[in-house]
Amino acid sequence: MPANQAHSASGHGPAVPLSASRSAPLTGRLKPPGDKSISHRALILGLLSLGETAIEGLLEGDDVLRTAQACRQLGAKVDRLGPGRWRVLGAGLGSLIQPQDTLDFGNAGTGTRLMMGVVGGHGMTATFDGDASLRKRPMRRILDPLSLMGVQIVSQAEGGRCPVVLMGTSEPAPIEYRSPVASAQLKSAILLAGLNSPGKTIVIEQEASRDHTEKMLAYFGAEVKTELEGAHGRRITLTGRPTLKPRPVIVPADPSSAAFPIVAALLVPGSDVVVEGVMMNPLRIGLLTTLLEMGAQIDIRDERIEGGEDVADLHVKASQLVGVDVPADRAPAMIDEYPILAVAAAFATGPTRMRGLSELRVKESDRLVAVSDGLTATGVAHHIEGDDLIVEGHAGTVRGGGLVATHLDHRIAMSFLIMGLASQKPVTIDDESMIATSFPTFKPSMERLGAAFGAP
Repeated sequence: MPANQAHSASGHGPAVPLSASRSAPLTGRLKPPGDKSISHRALILGLLSLGETAIEGLLEGDDVLRTAQACRQLGAKVDRLGPGRWRVLGAGLGSLIQPQDTLDFGNAGTGTRLMMGVVGGHGMTATFDGDASLRKRPMRRILDPLSLMGVQIVSQAEGGRCPVVLMGTSEPAPIEYRSPVASAQLKSAILLAGLNSPGKTIVIEQEASRDHTEKMLAYFGAEVKTELEGAHGRRITLTGRPTLKPRPVIVPADPSSAAFPIVAALLVPGSDVVVEGVMMNPLRIGLLTTLLEMGAQIDIRDERIEGGEDVADLHVKASQLVGVDVPADRAPAMIDEYPILAVAAAFATGPTRMRGLSELRVKESDRLVAVSDGLTATGVAHHIEGDDLIVEGHAGTVRGGGLVATHLDHRIAMSFLIMGLASQKPVTIDDESMIATSFPTFKPSMERLGAAFGAP
């Protein structure tokens, strides 16, 4: 069957291959879509608050729309008022309704795991499911602490995977849980379940993960205390059964999505691009820190606060990068950006070693293998040592060519399209359809800067 007639394994219809070719200098301004992490949480906190939550700049990708639909199924009235403008009329904590149908999250791992925490803290039974990619992703790390809180796992697929049926409890036990991995999704699920607990729920992290849930819970009126724990960790204490009050939310631009135009501007010779309104939360800017260490010309402008988060505009100019050693303790602040960092490293002078990437193996795909396969297909020398990825920089000259398998992973797809904009030969991905899960305007936004995309 020809590639363009093959059906996407995600179940979203036929696969749509796309090629990226060497481009003229990229110029102009680009506002990336709203942050996906904040968008999911804004909808969920709106559901759990009693009254109207107004949201501006919501990411309208498929992942977030699945969470919006799940909120409706649990009792909220969720309306789109205009582009990025949404309203949630919440049912209130403890007053959610039993969903009549399966909560289908498509490809949304974040939405699935956070909503497992919400359901776990309410006396209801719900079925969680999604597409072929989501069904491969492990949920056991979420289910284990929820079980300690009194949540019953009625059924699950092999290895704690979806479809999962949970029976929540209206009296979740307050627990102190030491997280085995730095995972904002794990932490958030426990805290969201703990909202309806009659005591204090404590999560201890050895390595600090994204703190959006703690910030947003406090913004909506919950009592949350964060303390340092060891050299890099945090101890988060949530007092249960707060009265959550609706608050307006302005969603900043997603730094994980901003990574693609930023790296494109660095790699395509002569480029000069401003990426607007990017979230600058210290726990989300590991890629920016790394690119600056590599010699990137990125000027941080107009630093400000929007919706409780630090944001800024980034002025990016084409740069000759040099290879660096990326420490493992930076991984939580850039876990989604390693595929595009690997592309940047391919154009650098000298090797770049990315340490401690075990978490990449349980993303939308095994991202470590998917990145390695893509680098092989495009002629980039590299190797994997344990959980480290070492990319041998090609000093600005990357062959390109080849067909890259995306494995239904939007970040793999966009990363290798960016490579094609600066490589000698066009780079083709096997399917662009899943890009809409996080960056629905990726292709037209990049084309307005001068990116050359087309059919293979």
